[in-house]
Amino acid sequence: MSTLNISAYRFVSLDDLPALRERMLAQCHALALKGTILLAPEGINLFLAGSREAVDAFMHWLHYDPRFAGLQGKESLSDDVPFQRMRVRLKKEIITLRHPTIRPEGGRAPAVDAATLKRWLDQGHDDEGRDVVLLDTRNAYETDVGMFPQAVDYRIGSFTELPSAVEADRARYAEKTIVSYCTGGIRCEKFALYMQDIGMERVFQLEGGILKYFEEVGGTHWQGDCFVFDERGAVDKALLPSGSSPSPQSSPEDIRA
Repeated sequence: MSTLNISAYRFVSLDDLPALRERMLAQCHALALKGTILLAPEGINLFLAGSREAVDAFMHWLHYDPRFAGLQGKESLSDDVPFQRMRVRLKKEIITLRHPTIRPEGGRAPAVDAATLKRWLDQGHDDEGRDVVLLDTRNAYETDVGMFPQAVDYRIGSFTELPSAVEADRARYAEKTIVSYCTGGIRCEKFALYMQDIGMERVFQLEGGILKYFEEVGGTHWQGDCFVFDERGAVDKALLPSGSSPSPQSSPEDIRA
């Protein structure tokens, strides 16, 4: 497989969006990369595809900006480039929640890594003996492709529906350890902060999301594949294209994580 796919995000304050967009678009075109980059005042969310050399060169260039220094991506391989073109888009939020008081660029919620979550699921509780509730923050058409079977799935149609669903179901989470998860980390990071903001305790995000979980522990406890927002449709636990087709509700160039 000759195409490297990389996804990465960072919540960081950005105030030069139009100029940054032009610089990033020019660099991606120069390296013949395809994919989507989202830029917003709260940060960056990107998914790029191309040769290993081109992707590495772009990330090296990106790291010269101190706001993106050390930004690491999640990698997977495919035979073909799963994007038709290169876009850099300016947005109000890199992942839309419509709760402006939630500002992830100001500080993260606690995170749990893949190995720790696997251990908690193996033993049936966290390290302090509390029950663990997994919250899937993705849309219904994504969870249909695969999920942790014991997770809470509200069958939402968009991320903006999740706050009201959780608010109406708060009793489920009382006295438990909550771990929110998503594809690559961006949604579960933002939503973990939302849950903290409304007074929920012992809230964690899954570090790096499902893709990092697959990479580090091989998808133990996971059922099915993982939906991705490009022409691959989904990847399996080895992070290889699974052959699933993208949902008609999504665009191959609608990037999420």
